[in-house]
Amino acid sequence: MRAADRAWVAGVLQPEELELWSHLSRADQRESVGVARRTAEALQGTSHDGDSRWLAAALLHDVGKLDARFGPVRRAVATAVAAVVGPRIVEGWVDKSGFPRRCALYVLHDELGADRVRIAGGRREAALWAQAHHRPAIWDETGLPHSVLVALAAADGERTPPVDASVA
Repeated sequence: MRAADRAWVAGVLQPEELELWSHLSRADQRESVGVARRTAEALQGTSHDGDSRWLAAALLHDVGKLDARFGPVRRAVATAVAAVVGPRIVEGWVDKSGFPRRCALYVLHDELGADRVRIAGGRREAALWAQAHHRPAIWDETGLPHSVLVALAAADGERTPPVDASVA
């Protein structure tokens, strides 16, 4: 990763968040920087422009993937397994050992990431987004601005519900 990107991240994240982010793999760090930069671009010129809470949320949204200790191939396998047998079944494997357990941890990375952010003392918004980033059905429960949620999701390549101007 470029030194300029690392410096930018250090300027966005609080020290405890930076410590958490630093444990991500290089590939995940690069991806999170891309998500954060796309989020910043999407929010430019809005009332949320320059708010580091949303950039921190983008940078930390996948920290729960640390628990599974999977690289790209095993992540793809875990995703395919969850698609075939269903995520709820895979989540039930959390009490198993070996590969099934790690698949469950990967599928649960949103919840685990939210816990990691909270335990580290990170910002509430980052924990809420980590928890909700794959689950638009719970976005309203976060209390975060809908337009920010849509920007974060789009920056991460997620399908997003339309922005309702009345709740933006």
